[in-house]
Amino acid sequence: MSKFNPSKLSVKYLPPATEFRPVDSRKYTLTHSDASGELFLAIGGCYDFNAINPKFRDEVFAEWIPQMGQYVLSGRVYISSGEFDHQYSKIRFLIFQKELNLALTAMVYGDRSFYSNYPWLLDSPIFIYFESVYPEFSKLIYYGTPRKYLTAALMPV
Repeated sequence: MSKFNPSKLSVKYLPPATEFRPVDSRKYTLTHSDASGELFLAIGGCYDFNAINPKFRDEVFAEWIPQMGQYVLSGRVYISSGEFDHQYSKIRFLIFQKELNLALTAMVYGDRSFYSNYPWLLDSPIFIYFESVYPEFSKLIYYGTPRKYLTAALMPV
């Protein structure tokens, strides 16, 4: 797994979102550069579709949604709608599984000021949906809580 490096993370807020609001439907778009290892996080009321490379589709989306009396950080990654064959879809699935800890760490760390105002969200569940036409890669997986990722990001090396 890749190690999170805060200096490689760029964060931008899409107005009217700020470091402190909104909670409902707060959306995250995480993209990256394979060449530089940089991570790009956009936080807003909508996803940053301009940041997405439609050829590679290697972004991670997530949003805060109220569910059964609590907030859940609900994310998704795109594996295949049939344009990738089974073997390539399997590779994409395995890469996303391997790199999701890094992606979630970047999302939580990049929005750490938000958690200072909503500390109870640190213990909310994170679920990531893997979107695929292949049933074995179409899964909803629990990834812990934001506290796990923020703690990992703030640990001294």
